[in-house]
Amino acid sequence: MNATDLARQAYSSAHSPMRTGRSAEQQVLAMATANLRSAADASPPDFPRLAQAVHLNRQLWTRLAADVADSGNPLPEDLRARIFYLAEFTAAHSGRVLRGRASVDALIEINLAVIRGLSSDAPSPGRSS
Repeated sequence: MNATDLARQAYSSAHSPMRTGRSAEQQVLAMATANLRSAADASPPDFPRLAQAVHLNRQLWTRLAADVADSGNPLPEDLRARIFYLAEFTAAHSGRVLRGRASVDALIEINLAVIRGLSSDAPSPGRSS
């Protein structure tokens, strides 16, 4: 499943209940996290599957970084900076995972932390809430 498919599933299902931007972001992050976990737990190891899961997660974080870098983003500047930093870390760590020098655990933990934040009353990382 590619990033477009993930976004389509999260944002466009006519049979799904109405989602807020925050709940759609939670769902996309949850799917990316599930893909990372599934690929990491594959037995025997399946590098192409892992590479795709890491790539899709990195694309998601690249989009989040672009969104919070936009001067029109309504989130507080401090939160935007923290999300941008996480995107940079995710990109760098993803490279280490793909080179076999790190596990996906940190990527999963970051996604889960953001999902928890989106579940609270904290502002959403994207533009819509």
